Amino acid sequence: MAAPAVALHDPAAAARPAPAWLGALDRALGLLLEVPAAALVLVEVGLLLAGVVSRYALHNPLVWTDELASILFLWLAMLGAAVALRRGEHMRMTALVNRAGPGTRAFLDAFATAAALLFLLLLLRPGMEFAEDEGFITTPALEISNLWRAAALPVGLGLMALMAALRLLRQALGGGVPAVLGGVALAAALAAGLALAQPLFPPLGNLNLVVFFVLVVGAGVFAGVPIAFSFGLGTLGYLALATSAPLTVVVGRMDEGMSHLILLSVPLFVLLGALIEMTGMARAMVDFLASLLGHVRGGLSYVLLGAMYLVSGISGAKAADMAAVAPVLFPEMQRRGSRPGELVALLSASGAMSETIPPSLVLITIGSVTGVSIAALFTGGLLPALVMALALAALVWWRNRGEDLSGVRRASLGGVLRALVIAAPAIALPFLIRAAVVEGVATATEVSTIGIAYAVLAGLLIYRRFPLARLWPVLVETAALSGAILLIIGAATGMAWALTQSGFSRDLAHAMASLPGGAMGFLLVSVAAFVVLGSVLEGIPAIVLFGPLLFPIARQLGIHDVHYSMVVILAMGIGLFAPPFGVGYYAACAIGRVDPALGIRPIWGYLAALVVGLLAVTFVPWISIGFLGGR
Repeated sequence: MAAPAVALHDPAAAARPAPAWLGALDRALGLLLEVPAAALVLVEVGLLLAGVVSRYALHNPLVWTDELASILFLWLAMLGAAVALRRGEHMRMTALVNRAGPGTRAFLDAFATAAALLFLLLLLRPGMEFAEDEGFITTPALEISNLWRAAALPVGLGLMALMAALRLLRQALGGGVPAVLGGVALAAALAAGLALAQPLFPPLGNLNLVVFFVLVVGAGVFAGVPIAFSFGLGTLGYLALATSAPLTVVVGRMDEGMSHLILLSVPLFVLLGALIEMTGMARAMVDFLASLLGHVRGGLSYVLLGAMYLVSGISGAKAADMAAVAPVLFPEMQRRGSRPGELVALLSASGAMSETIPPSLVLITIGSVTGVSIAALFTGGLLPALVMALALAALVWWRNRGEDLSGVRRASLGGVLRALVIAAPAIALPFLIRAAVVEGVATATEVSTIGIAYAVLAGLLIYRRFPLARLWPVLVETAALSGAILLIIGAATGMAWALTQSGFSRDLAHAMASLPGGAMGFLLVSVAAFVVLGSVLEGIPAIVLFGPLLFPIARQLGIHDVHYSMVVILAMGIGLFAPPFGVGYYAACAIGRVDPALGIRPIWGYLAALVVGLLAVTFVPWISIGFLGGR
């Protein structure tokens, strides 16, 4: 989902309030982080938009804009990650933590924060050494020291360490001293135990991969340690204790993973998703679809599917998609007799359905880490999502065939046309975005700024709705969510490098390539694997970690890159929204304000429909590549 951020439980908030001085310090530091992070989001939009206008309108390309955007992007990523840590919004798996009692949950939350702090402190010195080495490099366009960019890494690591320490202090002063002491002691004891056992690791060879990347990472993820820090701790432990590689390698790989300019589209599309909700564009689209289909059995369920299809083509982030659609549709659907559990189940399934609709953040990520053409992915993603939508629509028809519509009035033709006229500017936006990328007017990163400018103008001039009071929190939330996502990408890039250097990728390639059934056997195993990975790791980290390993095998077996991308993304989407571990399902429940227990039973039918659609996409490559032409 862009994968949704899940807030860390804050035991201090449930106990007594922290001292006033600590709250004042926290707010001051929050402003110190949030002001530059929000400003950087706006500056990046301006820089990229200026580059597009200068190149295509004035025919005078600005050679320095991409370089400056790349420098500021790393600062945005690190400051955003610090904001996310302060706000408790780094992605983590909470399925097991939330089942624990209050005391155990407070202990696990303290342990998760202490583990993150341990990683940050261990990496701080290598981060400074890496930045110092980068200072000898001069950037080609601006001709300044690369230290201006690389310094973002140690500064960001230091700020995150400060936020983690303050979080532990706030929890302790809020009445959680035993939990904090226990969590910190456990993290320190585990680190000391591994350090003392260091002589045992080098002789183990590739068994160290099990120790660090299965046991350490797995234990961290299931204990509720944010995914980025779990990945980082596993990689750091492996390189420090089982190899002779310097720890600056970890920082370098994180820098490499977070510095792809294509990933700048992550914060920009997150911002675009928020703007379409702010300006009323999302509501206009939903109102048009409701006027068109609201009078048929299950009509509003079809509207929900159609709205998610259209909105996904604009925002690119699943949490933003669901937040734009659910508040508009759920009240009316409940008035017509729909059960809350059924609604949240369909919302979750539609989130999984729309993962391949451009400009999905997962599409952008998979293109950036595997080298697959973003334009080809944008073209190939529409039809697979439509197949999944038709599978869901068939089940909606079956489940609503007996719906009572006696109190529902059919919209008049005039009403439908009026709704279409109002919604037309909003409906045009996803087609504008796709056309701009496919026709080469703008890159996948630049096109997001065109969408942002379009949404702002539409809100001001057409819909006359642009609440300035909401702009600041939207910019801060954009920076925080983007920082959380990008830190995962950076940590997973380091982890993938370590796996590759160990020879694991070569062994995996040999094992996967020798599976019975050839290409189809490989595809089916990939489906099963990525459903599991999607539920545990979420989409983006799973792609960054395993994409570079598995895509070369798929190519070797003759599987088209875009076809394999669609299969993998849809499989991960099913895992992401499948209970009990799928984080996307719980995000849908939070957005729809529905108890997760109510949707458990109805969602399995929708997931079964999605699996049928996924198998159709898997067995019929034309669905993914039929419209690619020569791409």
